[in-house]
Amino acid sequence: MENQPPAQKSKLAQREEEILAFWQQNDTFKRTLEKPSPNGEFVFYDGPPFATGTPHYGHILAGTIKDVIPRFKTMQGYHVPRRWGWDCHGLPVENEVEKELGFKTRKDIENYGIDRFNAKAKETVMRYADDWRRIIPRMGRWVDMDNDYRTMDSPYTETVWWVFKTLHEKGLIYQGFKSMHLCPRCETTLSNFEVTQGYKEITDISVFVKFKLLSEANTFLVAWTTTPWTLPGNTALAVNPEMDYTFVEITASNSEEILTGDTLVVGAREDILKRVFGGESLKFDPATHIGTFMWNGDEVAFSARRGVKGKDLFGQSYEPLFDYYTNPKSGRERLPNRDNGFRVYGADFVNKEDGTGIIHIAPAFGDDDYKLATEKNLPFIQHIKTDGTFRPEVTDFAGLPAKPKGNPRETDEKIANYLEARKKLLKREPHTHEYPHCWRCDTPLLNFASPSWFVNVSKMRGKLVEENKKIIWVPEEVGKYRFGNWLADAKDWAISRTRFWGAPIPVWGCERCKTYNVIGSLDELRKKGAETITKIILLRHGESEKNVKHILDDTPNAFPLTHEGRRKAKEAAEFIKKAGGVDVIYTSPIRRAKETAEIVAKEVGRKVEVDERFREVDSGRWDGKKDSDLTLERERGAYRSLPKEMYYQTKRGGTGESWEEVEKRMADGLSDILRKHTGETILIISHEGPIVYLLKAIDNLSLADSDSYFRKERFEEYARPITVYVDAKTGKEFDMHRPYIDNIALTCETCFKESGSGRGLMHRVEEVFDCWFESGSMPYGQAHYPFEKFVAEKNGKPFDPFGGFWKKTSGFPADFIAEGLDQTRGWFYSMLVLGVGLLEKSPYKKVVVNGLILAENGAKMSKRLKNYPDPMDIADKYSVDSLRFYLLSSPVVRGEDLRFSERGIDEVSKKVFNRLDNVLAFYKLYEGKMTHEFSILVFKFSKGEHILDKWIVARLRELTLEVTTALENYELDKAARPIADFIDDISTWYLRRSRERIKSDDIGESAQALNTLRHVLSELAKVMAPFAPFFAEYLYQTVKDKGLKIKDSSNESVHLEPWPSSAKASEGQGEIITRMKEVRRITSLALEARAKANIKVRQPLATLKIRNPKSEIRNKREFLNLIKEEINVKEVVFDETLQNEVELDVTMTPELREEWILRELVRFVQGMRKKGGFVAGESATLLVSADGSSKRFIEQNEQELSRVAFLKNIIIQETIESGPTSSADMELFQAGELKVQLSLTRV
Repeated sequence: MENQPPAQKSKLAQREEEILAFWQQNDTFKRTLEKPSPNGEFVFYDGPPFATGTPHYGHILAGTIKDVIPRFKTMQGYHVPRRWGWDCHGLPVENEVEKELGFKTRKDIENYGIDRFNAKAKETVMRYADDWRRIIPRMGRWVDMDNDYRTMDSPYTETVWWVFKTLHEKGLIYQGFKSMHLCPRCETTLSNFEVTQGYKEITDISVFVKFKLLSEANTFLVAWTTTPWTLPGNTALAVNPEMDYTFVEITASNSEEILTGDTLVVGAREDILKRVFGGESLKFDPATHIGTFMWNGDEVAFSARRGVKGKDLFGQSYEPLFDYYTNPKSGRERLPNRDNGFRVYGADFVNKEDGTGIIHIAPAFGDDDYKLATEKNLPFIQHIKTDGTFRPEVTDFAGLPAKPKGNPRETDEKIANYLEARKKLLKREPHTHEYPHCWRCDTPLLNFASPSWFVNVSKMRGKLVEENKKIIWVPEEVGKYRFGNWLADAKDWAISRTRFWGAPIPVWGCERCKTYNVIGSLDELRKKGAETITKIILLRHGESEKNVKHILDDTPNAFPLTHEGRRKAKEAAEFIKKAGGVDVIYTSPIRRAKETAEIVAKEVGRKVEVDERFREVDSGRWDGKKDSDLTLERERGAYRSLPKEMYYQTKRGGTGESWEEVEKRMADGLSDILRKHTGETILIISHEGPIVYLLKAIDNLSLADSDSYFRKERFEEYARPITVYVDAKTGKEFDMHRPYIDNIALTCETCFKESGSGRGLMHRVEEVFDCWFESGSMPYGQAHYPFEKFVAEKNGKPFDPFGGFWKKTSGFPADFIAEGLDQTRGWFYSMLVLGVGLLEKSPYKKVVVNGLILAENGAKMSKRLKNYPDPMDIADKYSVDSLRFYLLSSPVVRGEDLRFSERGIDEVSKKVFNRLDNVLAFYKLYEGKMTHEFSILVFKFSKGEHILDKWIVARLRELTLEVTTALENYELDKAARPIADFIDDISTWYLRRSRERIKSDDIGESAQALNTLRHVLSELAKVMAPFAPFFAEYLYQTVKDKGLKIKDSSNESVHLEPWPSSAKASEGQGEIITRMKEVRRITSLALEARAKANIKVRQPLATLKIRNPKSEIRNKREFLNLIKEEINVKEVVFDETLQNEVELDVTMTPELREEWILRELVRFVQGMRKKGGFVAGESATLLVSADGSSKRFIEQNEQELSRVAFLKNIIIQETIESGPTSSADMELFQAGELKVQLSLTRV
């Protein structure tokens, strides 16, 4: 798929872009959120993606699933907010920045500067945001991307701090030292579920190593390991206490590795002996305890007369393999706990299935090893640094990487060579196994004991399992087995990372007394001693008469607050007071702001200071004019369309202020306030635009970002407090990232009380949060809970995950979430752990898990290999709806993998959307019949009496029930596929059999058919809306009530319609559906019989015989008539004596032959109409040149030919060889005995 030219836009794709523009112009998505929601709130959480690249098929698949259910629930009468978020922190972003800067190690970052590195990360993380904002809506997804949240923003981070502190107060956070997986390139440990994401098959070496016993000459304990690089850290050997071990004495050998007289101690089982000595070549006589095996081509003899239990080996000392730490050079301290080391200990984790039955213990590099070392007080040797290289004291390997990325066995081979040269290696073997790699940089991980902050998952494991059983998973087995088994064995979660770009862990520790404080908010940090952080509360005035009248105005004394404005101002005042009040209030001199300030001042007991710099923007000649003023509207339109820089610098209304000037005066006002009130809480009451540009100055926002601020709901609301914490030194928002947060030192209260001085300073620990802890905090972080309880959704309820005795929770838990299968180890897990930890319940009720989309050949999709088409090219070539429907109809929406097939999308495009497009095209040809007179007849014939009308309406009801049931069960493929079947029914059966009725001159018959088709297509549009939102809109707009006096009422958009009734089909409707299935089955058999007899359908036949005398359609004339018309027979009879299920009478009578000739002639004339560019219903004149019997045939059938071929006149003439209408200018038609020449002209 390399070097493919961009796809040309298909007709479907062009139409989709027009519909997207229609939605945007009419704020259709916003209106779906504002419409009445009688069923209340449906809560949906959207897992935040990284924007370090453009959306791929995985994002599109998950996003489509996330779009279908909220659309469905909205149509069912629920309020379904959908807020977009961005995952901003963590290794994925750091790795991108490191690549760009060419950094290879952690030291490179430190030399570059943490401040500069994090600034680059902040810039990088939103690099593709505009692409996402363009592509996601184009994919038909409705989600609020204007009021987005970002995990890197201070409000979100403050909530993460609250989550951490709350868990700590519940005893669910601890600092521990454990063996975890370390990425040596990133120099940080990873959580257990991050590790599961990076396993790859590699071929290492395993080694069998000889440890020399000190108590017996020439006797060696043989241990097996797949990590030779850990051997310099060995401090003990472990055996199974109850396992049998044997002393294998070598009685004859020519090998250098196995010497005559040596004794090798291994497990006594035969499979172990074979594993260690010669495999299947080993021969052993249990009676004599003598045996042989082949070793490097030579036979080795041995005896194994001596056996012991593992516990008999306890305490035996052995000679260390290496002396770097046991025999240190002069001046180096003696190894702590040396006397306990280099002995044999018992351990239950030693199994009989692998290795030799003896395990080498390196406490710094294994979980079991570390636990045994802690229990037995063993020496601890960590000869590897956090960058994965050997320490200098390991002189023979100093500086070597333990597990090189390009060749992971390279250093192991060197270790093996070293041991072999010193006669300490018995043998080495290749070992292929799954090995963990860093999920971001692909570096082999090391098992590495290190300190970390942990969530005590084991303490709540039982509750996690219990809550998971309450969750509805689709597919069920993912939750029950994959996720359930993971939870049942869940390990404590290491949540700290020794990295740079992440939310800082809010722990300050005292170097002097070793106590620490956990901080849960910025206010708490200020109280503990962060004196330069100043709290600024920005408040837009309450609603005024100026706002109600939509007038631009900056005069000081006009337009007081409305009653609603005063109420909201009072509400804001109460919130501010409850949140701790303020030290000082500054306000704009404009009346609406001053009145708001007075209301707040009365509540919080503070005096108000007026500052001209916080006034409304001067809009020049626009001031005093209404929004509806045509001149103003035109000028403002031109102003808003200016390039961003020019817009920022241009004076409003010609003589007013530019936003650049507004920003400067607002920033100057804040700067003066900060000098006077450093560290205090300040309330500034101003106006929407000035507040936005003050925030631009505080946050160092780009023009693009400040422009998007105007779209955020929080600025649309009156009297809604916005809190920002400002560093008084810089006048900018306090940056909670490193290194700025690291510069905040707190006074240790313990030391202060003990000594009466501030000698004990507390400094923040250097770690940042695992980004999964941040994304798992999403339900609370997106709402800045519990700090912005004032924030309310459209239904007026603030986010409240706790609820209470008299009130329900709000915005929690989620009714529905959806992500890929990999998130069972990621977002699903982190959210559940934090939800159970905080609230003792799951934060979500239902989960749809999608599988992986693979390339067509089954390989993983790869940008490098270019083994898949660009999603936007697919959208342009086939349409977004075709892509969506292809995905939704496949098993990938129930956790199975899907091989992506462009042919599959093409098939969906043709069989679903092109087919339905053709139905719609036919409808549009005849919708002109819907005149006023016709609409009156619709009332009379609104209930179609024809069996086809009854059937398609029954099928519609069946479809609606089937789709509704599947969507209620979150089985999206089961919901989507019946739609395709229904469209096939409309196109290939209903419409094909109803064409003549719709074309009919009988207005009543035509009214029934056309109105039934319009009704069915209108309802189908609603059923399709969640799956194919673009085509559903087009279908709806095409057939909806356009002011005619007909039954259905219509909305502006199909997405504003209620979901169709899903009542079960009546008994009568069920019978019709069953009988029609039988009709179609019989017609299929009859058509096969025609094909076998080589008789075209256009040839009428006398009789179709059916064998089944008990058929449900026997004696049902309206069904039998359909068979007659479809098979083109005069009669249908039942005959139980038939050998075959159906038989045709192929006898050709003169009457049948004449009918066939007429049909062929009609078909030929219709072909001429098509070639001539005649539209349906357009009259024509047919000139016929014929003689004899052919002329008589035309004369006899003139009336029927005129009717079916839309001919106004048929002119018959003798054959003419020359002239204006000579035979040479005419087309020859011949069928049977008929031979005529024809010419078609417009009337």
